[in-house]
Amino acid sequence: MVRRYYDLPSLTGLAVFEASARHLSFTLASAELNVTPGAVSRQIKAIEEEIGIPLFVRKSKGVTLTAAGEELYSVLAGGFSRFSEVVRSLKRGASARNVTIACSDVFGTMWLIPRMPDFWRNSSDITVDHLISDDVKNFRRAEVELRIRYGMGAWIDETAEFLFDECLYPVCSPGFSEAHKGATASDLGRLPLLHVDWVTPDWMGWDEILSRGGVARPNIEGRRFGKFSVALQAAIADQGLVAGWHRLVGPLVEQGQLVRFTDFVIPAPGAYYLTWNSNRGLSPAAVVFRDWIRRLAEEERRAPSPHHRSVPAAPSNRVG
Repeated sequence: MVRRYYDLPSLTGLAVFEASARHLSFTLASAELNVTPGAVSRQIKAIEEEIGIPLFVRKSKGVTLTAAGEELYSVLAGGFSRFSEVVRSLKRGASARNVTIACSDVFGTMWLIPRMPDFWRNSSDITVDHLISDDVKNFRRAEVELRIRYGMGAWIDETAEFLFDECLYPVCSPGFSEAHKGATASDLGRLPLLHVDWVTPDWMGWDEILSRGGVARPNIEGRRFGKFSVALQAAIADQGLVAGWHRLVGPLVEQGQLVRFTDFVIPAPGAYYLTWNSNRGLSPAAVVFRDWIRRLAEEERRAPSPHHRSVPAAPSNRVG
């Protein structure tokens, strides 16, 4: 028998492993690959026997990767992503002008999409596809070239470029502000709070925000929403206070739909970054789009800081 040149397990088995590791589920991998869960299990077992080491820890409610599995998945995911990009480039030809960017639902809705007309006016020959998702696993899909992430600036196999920092402050409707005239930052924990739950793990809730700001929080009850945009609509409808992320709510405050409530403001622990795969070059379209994002970020950084009251607040609620 002729020995395989690269001495690797079968490509079919590696594809099954990659899908299983990406989903952390043999069942979801089988659905994606259109095979039975039993066939997936057999392929994984065959690879583990060939390599001589377990790749998954089987649990009653799914699987997790072993250290060896994590190492193998990291290499395979990057390789498959690069293969996919090359194949797509060959299919569409050198003249294609297309880029896919990934970001969270709230960032896409409230920051990126409102600014897109400026890009379309100046780069009408480039098609931008938006992968809007709060599941960061989708950010690793092969077609994604650029990502806008919130965090500390370190992601495996990604080049991260700082865009701008963030801060949070309470916002509400002008009517709610008038109804609670004279309130101070120390009163925040006793007022109706609108909570945003069931979103990304790095989303800061009222409990953490008030704690970071040194404000007593006797009342953390209140209405709960699964989307920040819906919570903002509730705030506009006089229902309570939302913790406003400045880069997202700033335009609504400038338009007068919302107002800052008291002078309470805290810096967010993370920042926004533009990232791309460190192991693959960007397409010409992605480079153009990246440069446009860089220009917007520079303008954002030059804007006065909310700490210096660049964002209008309700005059009757100022502390001090």
